[in-house]
Amino acid sequence: MISFDAQNEFTLDHQEHWTAWLAQVIKIEGFNLGSLAYIFCDDDFLLKLNQDFLNHDTLTDIITFDNNMGRTIHGEIYISTDRVTENSQEYGVSVMNELARVVVHGVLHLCGYKDKSEEDVLKMRGREDYWIEKLNLLNNN
Repeated sequence: MISFDAQNEFTLDHQEHWTAWLAQVIKIEGFNLGSLAYIFCDDDFLLKLNQDFLNHDTLTDIITFDNNMGRTIHGEIYISTDRVTENSQEYGVSVMNELARVVVHGVLHLCGYKDKSEEDVLKMRGREDYWIEKLNLLNNN
């Protein structure tokens, strides 16, 4: 089960498309879907989580809490819609493209991808790009 909730005024349209896409990501990456919750929030909410749980005092666009059981995905993914909007402007992409990147980034973390080293970042970006292309195909059908 995949759920989408918000701690702010954000509403994710076409949730059935996002759910189908994420289920495909999880399956193709070799995992089973258990329970995955996306929570959209503002910078202040995510900063507090970052401080309380990770001892980081910085703004971020996403925090992923991994509760996987073996190869079954269980997790909570918090996304700052403030960061997504600002990053989309900084990178010159649409808000929806940046949102897709962050949404899939979180699930890729749950599938074992890391982003601490330069090599890991390149692998993560490659998978993000691959899956964003698949989402675009899904949305065009």
